[in-house]
Amino acid sequence: MPVGSKYLISAGVVLILLGVLFWVAQGRGWVIGRLPGDFYFEKGNFRLYAPLTTLLLLSLLFNLVLWLVKKWF
Repeated sequence: MPVGSKYLISAGVVLILLGVLFWVAQGRGWVIGRLPGDFYFEKGNFRLYAPLTTLLLLSLLFNLVLWLVKKWF
């Protein structure tokens, strides 16, 4: 099996697991994007949403997954 296909398969498995995690979390009230540090401003017709904490957590998770994939392969 070529090396590139291993990365694609690993990425696909990770995406499937993340999808299942988000699906399960939504049913339990764990809503990603509503963490402390996620800012939401509304005034009249203007709305601004800045999910800073969510983006930081997703970035850390993504870096951990890439580090593990690199270590295993």
